[in-house]
Amino acid sequence: MTSTRIKFCGLSRPEDVAAAAKAGAAYVGFVFFPKSPRNVSIETAAELAAEVPVGICKVALTVNADNELLDRITDTVPLDMLQLHGKETPERVAEVKARYGLPVMKAVGIATEDDLPTLETYVSVADQILLDAKPSPDDDRPGGNGVAFDWTLIANRRWPVPWMLAGGLTPDNVAEAVRLTGARQVDLSSGIESAPGVKDPAKIAALAKALA
Repeated sequence: MTSTRIKFCGLSRPEDVAAAAKAGAAYVGFVFFPKSPRNVSIETAAELAAEVPVGICKVALTVNADNELLDRITDTVPLDMLQLHGKETPERVAEVKARYGLPVMKAVGIATEDDLPTLETYVSVADQILLDAKPSPDDDRPGGNGVAFDWTLIANRRWPVPWMLAGGLTPDNVAEAVRLTGARQVDLSSGIESAPGVKDPAKIAALAKALA
């Protein structure tokens, strides 16, 4: 069993949940963002969440979601954490935490060293931070694009809350990413797929093996 905690994100089928659990997932993520090929309905997510073994954290990924959407998600899906993957402000993060009583993970896009101060503004309000590759200005999706950032930017850096490494991770590069950054948690989505939105059980198993 790996000491690196793995989040398998963008699951959309029962077999994805089973493969993630078999691979030792610490977290599974369900995407509620229509522009993503991994988007699922609230009803589907509720059915998938019911299949998740006890002890695995169930995460809802949203992008600039309003309270009406978050209300519907949290009323229907048994969740353990909310992941805010848009342009939510620190104030919005604090508001979501207070309203729903769930831990909040805030995603922050990294492209250059100039992006690191933005990360610091969320450390005091978010329960966890997810470091992802910053999308290009013309990209309409904030994550899940299979792009990595320069891992040396965060090498040996530490923050007072748990953090997770994301962005372009695959079974082939995840061990090196962990070695370079010291990450204790990783998030994978496109890197464990055979096609956009289609999880590959062989790649999920290979990912776990790469971190064993």
